[in-house]
Amino acid sequence: MGLFDQVLGGALNGLGGNAGGNGLQDVIMQLINNPKIGGLEGLVKAFQSGGLGEIVNSWVGTGQNLPVSPEQLESAIGSEQLSAVASQLGISQEQAGGQLAELLPKVVDLLTPNGQLPQGGDLMAQGLELLKGKFLG
Repeated sequence: MGLFDQVLGGALNGLGGNAGGNGLQDVIMQLINNPKIGGLEGLVKAFQSGGLGEIVNSWVGTGQNLPVSPEQLESAIGSEQLSAVASQLGISQEQAGGQLAELLPKVVDLLTPNGQLPQGGDLMAQGLELLKGKFLG
């Protein structure tokens, strides 16, 4: 497991509940690290280009996170990607969409604490600061 994965895993564990489950945690990390998606920035752009800019911008921003439905999530990341997630978790595509729709806004929010997408290596630095604050602060 790489350092980025450890940082993101720590952030996900900090969410509690389902987020700490290894299967879902691995899936979220794979989504964010997926070269086809383009990292966190690519994920945000996929939502924006899919007509869900207001929703994803709320996750990045510092205010309240707007909810996303499983159907909206599927339209943004694609049914092929959602099907792969479901297969990896051993659940239905509908269940996978529901779990991702619940967790993804929280993860994007955690990874953008200053209300903007990190540039380059800033994501790693912010993740480390987040963990340092949780464990040392």
